[in-house]
Amino acid sequence: MMRLNKYMSEAGICSRREADRLIEAGRVKVDQETAQVGMQIEEGQTVTLDGKPVQAEKKNHTIMLAVNKPRGIVCSEVSQREEQNIIEFLNYPKRITYAGRLDKDSEGLLLMTNRGDIINRMMKASHYHEKEYEVVTDRPFTDRFLKDMAAGVELKELGVTTRPCEVERLGKKKFRIILTQGLNRQIRRMCKELGFHVQELKRMRIMNIRLGHLKTGAWRNVTEEEIRELMELLEQEEEAIKDMGKGEP
Repeated sequence: MMRLNKYMSEAGICSRREADRLIEAGRVKVDQETAQVGMQIEEGQTVTLDGKPVQAEKKNHTIMLAVNKPRGIVCSEVSQREEQNIIEFLNYPKRITYAGRLDKDSEGLLLMTNRGDIINRMMKASHYHEKEYEVVTDRPFTDRFLKDMAAGVELKELGVTTRPCEVERLGKKKFRIILTQGLNRQIRRMCKELGFHVQELKRMRIMNIRLGHLKTGAWRNVTEEEIRELMELLEQEEEAIKDMGKGEP
């Protein structure tokens, strides 16, 4: 026997809380009968959501979630005294963790997965994985600011200069930036070096996976097609790094 909301969560449909909301809304049926919140189901029973079958997750199945992390949630697996971490926030029934952090004051796309090998490949600093952000500053900026951001900014605190990147104006105080490195609080540090402070920072894309119209605090399953494309991009980057390492004969 298993609680229905747990069954739906393990099937990768949604969180347990969201499952209860779907059940309460009358959108879930068990053996063609409208389900009730808190009910238990047995093996062999048929569960449907909006008429579509809900199937239990296969063993060793890759779990990858695209999460729209809200501001105030901490990327940590350790419980915080006065703050909620992303693991607690999601309350996902399987063991998953994040592939790349977002700081507490930032929001947007966060990838969560049960595949440690994918996380390790994505976190290698030598690779040039694209990450796209939308940023709002505390005051209007000039075109010179955008050029300086794109050219690379010397971060005196870290003793490094950032890689050249793509930057595009979206408004008087808003711009889009695509980074290929993941230094600690990089965008905030870059803006500070140029005399600005970040008011809002939202990650919109990691490689081929986009935030899209996902609501704040919500999550979705990354599709098999997206995962295949992600793995292909990782392989391409790893081959490119190997070729660079060979050098000239």
